[in-house]
Amino acid sequence: MLADDEAGRAYSKAEHNRLLQQRIAHSRGSIEWKHQNISAVLKGLGESWIPGYKPAFNFQASLVDAVARWLAMHPAWMSPENRQPISDSAVVGKSPLLWVGPPPTHSNMPPPDEMDQMQAIARKFDVAERDARNRALGRAGEERIVAHERATLAAAGRDDLADRVRWVSDRDGDGAGYDVASFEADGRARLIEVKTTNGWERTPFHISRRELDVADAARDEWCLVRLWNFARAPKAFELRPPLQAHVSLMPTSFQAQLH
Repeated sequence: MLADDEAGRAYSKAEHNRLLQQRIAHSRGSIEWKHQNISAVLKGLGESWIPGYKPAFNFQASLVDAVARWLAMHPAWMSPENRQPISDSAVVGKSPLLWVGPPPTHSNMPPPDEMDQMQAIARKFDVAERDARNRALGRAGEERIVAHERATLAAAGRDDLADRVRWVSDRDGDGAGYDVASFEADGRARLIEVKTTNGWERTPFHISRRELDVADAARDEWCLVRLWNFARAPKAFELRPPLQAHVSLMPTSFQAQLH
């Protein structure tokens, strides 16, 4: 159903529920609630869910393992080309501009119990590392930001700058400390590091020491664009240095050198 929903194909929740009632002898309400639990697990795993099944929490740990096993057994599901083709040039051409909103804050944080469950799932299954390893997802997100930057500059009457937007990580490889070199409408440089996820805006993400160093050295130009809900309807927000003002930075690996 989720695949159909993301692809815009028709499906029937009621028919699906009815068939499950026949197979597992549970009530309609019980099945509905379990699907809401699955939505909550998907949210914690940094994935999208069916909007009609609002995430419901206080689910069993075994459900988390079951959903994670399914995703592990279907790695193609994580690839952008098997989801809504957001990076396809025809789709980007129709709507190059992204919805860019304010970053999450303490004031709009979910209830503590919900947040604790989400963070526990993300840590256990290392959602940030999974997204960092998903090169297809990362490239698709960067391509989307390049299109957005060019469209934004063109809309501001700066076609000259739009033509000079550069996809640095694609042309030069990783290592610059940012993915896209763009401009503000007044000509000032924008050095953009892109972090993409299919899930909600609070899904954790990895950031490298090189990216942190460049963010600190080029505070006036550098920004992090967090692209989320990518598989369904991409949205974004920006974080400006110092990043510690917006996120908690936790070391996840160490360099070991022999004595």
